[in-house]
Amino acid sequence: MKRNAFVMHLHPGCEAEYKKRHDEIWPELKEELRKAGVSDYTIYLDRKTNTLFAYQHLADDAADGELAGKEIVKKWWHKMKDIMDSNPDESPVCDDLAEVFHMD
Repeated sequence: MKRNAFVMHLHPGCEAEYKKRHDEIWPELKEELRKAGVSDYTIYLDRKTNTLFAYQHLADDAADGELAGKEIVKKWWHKMKDIMDSNPDESPVCDDLAEVFHMD
């Protein structure tokens, strides 16, 4: 099992809408994430900076790199692009974080 963390950026004033959309996340999207080896996926919001901190576990054989090609993922990106920083392909702008400490 690998740990993965990254940050994204939410547009100001969109905190409630972001939470609402995730409270109503599509079951088929969650299933696609699970099939790709993603588990224990949590997103935190730093309200001072509108930074979203995401943490997830990836299976050793995770296929998370294939998620970008899945239609359900593209549909989710399209739904979210109006409330967060996004790339031209509508994917969220994500900055990977390097793990510098871990304690079990």
